Amino acid sequence: DLDARGAKVVISQHPRRIPPRAIDTEMYTWRHLIENFFCKLKELKRVALRADKTDQSFAAMIHLAAAVINSR
Repeated sequence: DLDARGAKVVISQHPRRIPPRAIDTEMYTWRHLIENFFCKLKELKRVALRADKTDQSFAAMIHLAAAVINSR
């Protein structure tokens, strides 16, 4: 059903899968980077617990945390 809708395989499979499905390695690389970024972002307790009261201050905290992560 997913093949009919045009879904792409992004997550790598078990190496002994028969038959192995082709994956888009560039999309897999970007997906991996994004997942790692969100893991680093959730290390900050204030972001993980959504401690800010307003949406604007929460967005500002995410931008600040992203800048700190990017500067490392």
